Order: sequence, then C-alpha cells, then structure tokens
Amino acid sequence: MDIRNQIINRIAGAAGVVASKIALEHPELLQHGDYSTNIALILKGGRVKAEEIAAAINTDDLIEQVIVAGPGFVNISIQTTALISVLSQVLKEGENYGKSKIGEGKKIVIDYSAPNIAKPFGIGHLRSTIIGQALYNLYHSLGYETIGDNHLGDWGTQFGKLLYMIDVEKPENLDIEKLEELYVKFHKMAVNDISLEDKARSWFKKLEDGDEVARSLWRKCWDVSMAEFNRIYEILGVRIDETLGESFYEDKMAEVVSEAKQKGVAKISEGAWVIDIPGTETPLMLIKSDGASTYATRDLATIKYRMDRWKPEKIVYEVGGEQSLHFVQVFSAARLMEYVTDGVELIHTKHGLYLDSDGKKFSTRKGKTVKLEGVLLEAVERAKKLGSEVGDETAKKVGIGAIKYFDLKHGVSSDIVFDWEKMFELAGNSGPYLQYTYARTKSIARKFQETNSKISSLREQTNSSDQTSEYKPNDEELAILRWIYRFPEVIEESAKRLAPNLMCNFLFELAARFNTFYNKHSILSAASDEEKKFRLTLTAAVGQVLANGLNLLGIEAPEKM
Repeated sequence: MDIRNQIINRIAGAAGVVASKIALEHPELLQHGDYSTNIALILKGGRVKAEEIAAAINTDDLIEQVIVAGPGFVNISIQTTALISVLSQVLKEGENYGKSKIGEGKKIVIDYSAPNIAKPFGIGHLRSTIIGQALYNLYHSLGYETIGDNHLGDWGTQFGKLLYMIDVEKPENLDIEKLEELYVKFHKMAVNDISLEDKARSWFKKLEDGDEVARSLWRKCWDVSMAEFNRIYEILGVRIDETLGESFYEDKMAEVVSEAKQKGVAKISEGAWVIDIPGTETPLMLIKSDGASTYATRDLATIKYRMDRWKPEKIVYEVGGEQSLHFVQVFSAARLMEYVTDGVELIHTKHGLYLDSDGKKFSTRKGKTVKLEGVLLEAVERAKKLGSEVGDETAKKVGIGAIKYFDLKHGVSSDIVFDWEKMFELAGNSGPYLQYTYARTKSIARKFQETNSKISSLREQTNSSDQTSEYKPNDEELAILRWIYRFPEVIEESAKRLAPNLMCNFLFELAARFNTFYNKHSILSAASDEEKKFRLTLTAAVGQVLANGLNLLGIEAPEKM
C-alpha cells in the first residue's frame, strides 16, 4: 500500500468515517507538512474536531508530526525514513512501480485517433491519437480492462463525393495522395455545379444499398488508407486494440432506428426522423429525408454494440471540442434509448486545436491540412541536431517524444501554439529535457559500473543491504524524496481527471529537483560510502520513475543522449 492510502486509512480511523470520504492535498509550503485534509470542516466540527482527529493519529515510523492549522485543517508530515524506504520499493518493483489494481474487474473503452479514410493522416488527428494512447496507458496501469477502439471515419456522404470522382475520372492507380486530390477537385467543381452534391448523395445511397461497384471502389479506398495509417502508427509507436470504423455498424443501424421508433423516442420532421434532446434546441438527426443514415445513427449503434459486447463502466471519446453538441445529443439519445444505465459514464474529452504562431489553425500557406508524416520527420531531423550521441534510433525516440510531450503537457481542452523551439528545449519543460535527465541517471550507473566491476549491477549495490534508515539527507535530496513517493497517486489522478498533463507536471518537477541535486552534489565521489550508496539509490530510483512515467505517456526513454 502506498503512503497516501496508508495516511487516508489512518485519518479515516481517527475521524470515524469511511476512507472514501477522506480527500488529501499536498500543501504548497513544506512547513505545513506533506498532506492536508479538511475532513473536520466537512464534518462541520471546525478546529475542535480537527484537534480531536489529530490527537487520535499516533506518530510512528510512518507519521512524524500531526498539527492543526487554520479553521480546522489536519496537516501530516511523513517520516524521512518512510520516504527513504520508497526508494527500495521503486527499485524492487521496477517498471511495475506506480501500478495498482484499483480498476480490477472494471472495463473502460477509449475511442481515439479515428482518422478519416481516403485522406492523409493530418496533424488534426495527432492530438486524439497521443492523448487517447496516454489515457489508455494510464487506465491500464490502474488495473482496468482497457479497450482502445479506433472509430475510423469510413462512411458518410463524403464517400459519395469520392466514389463519384473515381467513377468519372477512372484513375489508373489509387494512393492516398490521389484520393485527396480527387476529393479536393470535387469541391472545386461543385462551386460551379450544384448538381454534384446530389450525385454524391446518390453514390453514397448506392454504397449503403450494397451496390457492387460502389462497394468495390470503397474497399479500395479503405485498403489504401489503412496501409497509410498503419505506417504512421508505426512511426508514432501506437497500437490500438480494435479498428471498428463507422462502416462496421452498417448492418446494426436499422435496429437502432427501429427501436427509436418503437419506443417513441424518434419522430418525423420534414420527412426525416429526429430525436428531441432535452436542453437543446437542435434535434438529433437520426435518418435524413432521403433515407440515409447520419453520424448520430452510427454513433448510437456504436454505443449499443460497445455496451452489449464489453459492458464497460466508462466510455471515453477523445475527440475535438468542435464535436461537443454532437456528443451531448448522442449521449442523451443513448440514455433515452436505454442503451446505457445511470451507472455508466459517457465522456467527451473535448481536446483543443493546434494553432500556428499567428493564432490560426495550424496549416500550410495554401490552407491545406498539414500532413502528419512531414511533421514527424522534421521532428526526427531536429532531434539529430541535439548532440553527437543522437543516432538514428535515438533521434526517432527523441523527436517523436518531443512532439508527444509538447502536446501532453498542455491541458487537454487547451489550444496549442505549435512551437518547434519550445518543443526541443534541453533546459526547459520538454520531452528531450526529461529524456536527457533519464539518460543522465543511466550514465551515472554506467560510470559506477566501470569503476566497480565486481558488482554486477547498480541495482545489486543499492539492494545489497538495508538502505539506510539512519541516513540524514540534505535539502536537495529531501526535496526529491518528498516528491518521488507521489508517483502512484499522480497516475491515479491523471486517469481520474483524464489529464495526462498532470503526469507531465510531475515528471518535469522530478527532473528539475534531480538536476538541482546533481549540479550541487557529487554522487560517485561522495564523502562516505553511506552517502555514495544513498545517492546512487536515489539516482536509480529517479531514473526508474522517469522511465515509468514517460512510458505511460507513450514516450521512450533512451539510455544515451
């Protein structure tokens, strides 16, 4: 059990409440302790109740001091020996440090990435892919059965436009560039020929009706696109469990429409079938007046399928904020249709946009979508310029890591000004800075190994005997100790709040504290064996936590930079 949960249980026992009622915070000022709770105020007992609770919490090998502050806050300080013992726990558990089983027996579906078939993988889908993968990793580390679902945009009227163009132009070879070219050309032609929109709708209706020619052309588009997407996912190091695009639900939509009518949820409006959504003026369009389905029809079929197949407690849609109204409508309709119960959470994360330096949506000068591959390749090239030891493999880890971290360190809902310089700052809050700090810890381990050939590993040295209960850490060492033990709770909080940026904040602060210590104190030339052993242990633990945290963010940690 980590320190936080031990403290929660002790406070709960002293206050006579269940542990779930205890909320803990970390005071900003060290003199206020390591944890603070306002449970006495919640119980409406004020300072008197806080004094009673504090008196009932004994000091021991875990708790150093309990004091009451202000109108009734109970502040608790952790024993230094308890903080030091965490280092051994980190090294013993290794890559498993921070993981827990709080989600055991629960399921969560995370809908992320979802690029559109027949279009290059644009930077607009990068945020969903990166954030979604981080959320997947966080929940998986907490013991949840986690299902990642890549809900491809592979159905709808836009494919009618594409199929029309393919039929008219009959290109000899279809690749992703050609598909984009045809789609753009359609819209240019449609400016002067409004009949093209009807022709596109007609082709999509053929596709929905199972027309062999339409299906064959659509399948070619799908195969070309998936080959392109998988190549990009390989570069990003992303693997998603399921790829169930909108087309997968083609034979499942009729049942949704039928149920909506039978339950009296849907009604006819101007020849279309719609669902009135409480609290919104705009009804949800279930079936268009020409009989074609909509995004909403497919999303309702998707929710029904996910609930029937996986029965999750939570479904998270990592999709841009511009889709907010759509998800409000779909979630409400799903509850009206009784596809989900009150106990199931449907969540839209509403990520922001990438912006150029002028504050406009990130795009090329010609206004076309920025192709993701070009951005990724430029990131790798920039990484190669960071140092002489950055070879091709390391450059890929650092370049891709820089882009991922730059995205994730921002709040999910924030718009992001795309800034190459900040992305690669080796002395700032960046992915390369964290990777460099991790590489520094590994460099120290290698140097120690070179001068201590009889010891098979640094881990053997640091685990060879009791660490230290008697060691008195200096201020810089203590600053690291008072931070590193929080890692398990940061994982939990990042998942709970769907906020990978909280993990980024934690890792940056840990790296900054370690580098402050490193720049002020010698490790391999420490004054005593006890001091050296402690500092080596501290260094190894910092490296392990940095690696674990970066891994949760989907970022690789190179041992040399």
